[in-house]
Amino acid sequence: MDFEGIYCFDTATVRFAIYPDGPDGARIIAQISEETLHDVFGTRNLGDQLLDTCRTHFDDIGAAALKRYRANPNQAINLTVDDFSRRILPRSAGVQGAWPAASLAA
Repeated sequence: MDFEGIYCFDTATVRFAIYPDGPDGARIIAQISEETLHDVFGTRNLGDQLLDTCRTHFDDIGAAALKRYRANPNQAINLTVDDFSRRILPRSAGVQGAWPAASLAA
């Protein structure tokens, strides 16, 4: 999947498109918060720079959005930390590492 997205300053999210049935199918809009991008992918990017983070990690982000869409096509897709299998430890812990969590395949 190619990344198509915009940064929304008012909601501090990146909104992006997925195509569950391929490029000729329906275009579904999903979003991921700035906080989730920081916590899951360890980025320190802000604002429009988060588009680069999404582009870099779009295989994981797109897969998580597709999974949420397939689970309930009528529900808005707002990705959170719980949608990803790896998490960065809280900044307050002072440790950079990954927590195991539920797999996308689960």
